[in-house]
Amino acid sequence: MASAGTFTDIFVRHWQDLRNSVSDQREHVIVDGKELTLANVVATARYAQHVKVSERVIEHVGQNTEQVYGKIEDGEVLYGINTGFGGSANVRTMAIEEIQRGLIRGLHYGILSGETGSGTNTGPSIITKAKPLSAPLESTTMPECWVRASMIVRLNSLSCGASGVRPVLLERLAQHLNLDIVPRVPLRGSISASGDLSPLSYLGGVLQGKPSVQAWISEQDGIRKLVAGDDALKSLNVKPIDIRAKEGLALVNGTATSAGVGSLAVHEVLSLAALAQVLTAMSVEALCGTDESFDPFFSEVRPHPGQIDCSNSIRTFLDGSQLVLDNTGSQEFSLRQDRYAIRTAPQWIGPVLEDLALAYSQVNIEINSVTDNPIIHSSGKMLHGGNFQAKAVTSAMEKARQGCLAIGQMLFAQCTELINPLTNNGLAPNLVVDEPSQSWMWKGTDILIAALQSELGFLSNPVGHVQFAEMGNQSINSLALISSRYTLTAADVLAQLAAAHIVALCQALDLRALDVQFTSSLALAFKDLTRRCLHQCSTRESANSSSDDFANDLWLKFSQVVKQTTHMDSDVRFTNAINSLLGPLLERVTSTQQNLDVLQTWQKDCLGEACRLYKEVHAVYLEKPDAKPILGMAAKKLYSYVRDKLEVPFFGEQYIRAAEWAQQDENLKDTNSRAKYRSMGAMISAVFDAIRNGSLHLVVLECFEEASRQSNTT
Repeated sequence: MASAGTFTDIFVRHWQDLRNSVSDQREHVIVDGKELTLANVVATARYAQHVKVSERVIEHVGQNTEQVYGKIEDGEVLYGINTGFGGSANVRTMAIEEIQRGLIRGLHYGILSGETGSGTNTGPSIITKAKPLSAPLESTTMPECWVRASMIVRLNSLSCGASGVRPVLLERLAQHLNLDIVPRVPLRGSISASGDLSPLSYLGGVLQGKPSVQAWISEQDGIRKLVAGDDALKSLNVKPIDIRAKEGLALVNGTATSAGVGSLAVHEVLSLAALAQVLTAMSVEALCGTDESFDPFFSEVRPHPGQIDCSNSIRTFLDGSQLVLDNTGSQEFSLRQDRYAIRTAPQWIGPVLEDLALAYSQVNIEINSVTDNPIIHSSGKMLHGGNFQAKAVTSAMEKARQGCLAIGQMLFAQCTELINPLTNNGLAPNLVVDEPSQSWMWKGTDILIAALQSELGFLSNPVGHVQFAEMGNQSINSLALISSRYTLTAADVLAQLAAAHIVALCQALDLRALDVQFTSSLALAFKDLTRRCLHQCSTRESANSSSDDFANDLWLKFSQVVKQTTHMDSDVRFTNAINSLLGPLLERVTSTQQNLDVLQTWQKDCLGEACRLYKEVHAVYLEKPDAKPILGMAAKKLYSYVRDKLEVPFFGEQYIRAAEWAQQDENLKDTNSRAKYRSMGAMISAVFDAIRNGSLHLVVLECFEEASRQSNTT
């Protein structure tokens, strides 16, 4: 298979395909065994896109099925058809169809809480009434989208025509997908060695219409309902299928569940890696960093593909920003270069992007592969081998999960630098809009991201604790489904961390915009007051600069002190900053009582003007915050989405105090009269939901598409 291209190529193409597919539900995913994409899997699994098996596949599969029956009649020994299974393959049998049904039956060993009903009295009532330790259904059952992903991958694999199933089985599996009949499948129980035997057996059970298995179906009001397998088919007028020779083995002996869940995991991590690059660009702006770190020369002399890709993207994302500074190190006591979390982002993210490109390729190959055993060669020969060993999926998942850890480490560092006044380059401590002595609102977020990143560290451990199974026959096993499950868990945790970082970034960018408005307003007044003061004072002969230049120098010193003392309340901070300027002023003017009186008036006027403008500008900006005019290309898009679409506000204690106790009345038309979010957690949760349902990733896609257009015009 040809190279899928750079990470950016893969991400943009994948999301464009998914967006186009989901936007037109009339289109079907065509299943032909060769060209299924991860976007197709996601569209079918999560957005209920309909599928259709190609006519060519139906004809081809039918021809291969006849070859299986011919070999049985000729007396050829075929594994799993007229022999036992696994370590019992030395057994011969003529019960051809019964052993297929028995195979599926024997693999229904998964634990499904509540499946047998709860009427049995198993102990004293005071004990049996105990509240469950976890949600009974969710704790033992795969989410429906995981099962749908397994179904389309298995359908595509069987459509390759090398598995020996009848066309009717493919048609029925496609029908179940289109009618949204989804088997209830146990969460655990697969070692992904001889494929995902048990999970796939529940697909076979529902296809047969067994009352011993369960499936979800939709009622008329759209509510999902869990019913017995036979009732599911009856309610939708679907005929059960009778399992014939090889079909039981062909259904269960494959990597479809690992590959299906793995496809969803790669989709999530791919999207989060793209988001991380946008958030890094926003972090550069929020921290008033420099774009020097993304100069193309760094990648010219260290040409790793991922580093080049990431650096180009971030540099383009920063285009148009008024917050990115040219750091010359001229400011006293300032860092000459940005801290690692933004300065080395291309070198940090780059290898992750390369790993994800490979993981994408591995899973993409897997979902278009024949993974059962034995398989039928085009010559008609039955070949016995091990395509069911899902180590390729495990390899992809380990890279993706390690990528989650690396991305999380970077986002965690960026977010903590924003919140910490010692590292945030002049932002308020804890990102508060109120006086620092009155609010510590963002300390909780700092704790949240520490907890999330710690969990990512735990989840990053490799899945390699292989156990012998099935009479020692499955002596090595890939554990691919376990790895896929935990990769999705890691993606979920990383998405929560990213959501917290997004809310913090938008708050920080508003604080920057607020500060720009305040300082630009105060600068004019401050310099006017200073020039008037100097005009009224007699100066020493040693004064060697004009009053304008001196006023500018004082303003720079004032700004620097204000920036370094954000932990103080505003009036104390301004007093401290103005007092620090008296020394330079006294060195310039002569020591007369008149001059001292003028300086005292200047001191009082500057402090009064600073305090007045601070309160005035804050009140106006809080009424209608808008940081977009000073933001770069990508930050502007994501900031607009969070503020305008999700309506997550720029807020202080006043908003939260009113919101947490306010009575919500959904009938109120005036949204200003009720708070949409009651807590910081509610805001982060809204962003998290937007990440998980994919709507926020469409904004990220727009950023990459715009970057691509800009690069094509330069």
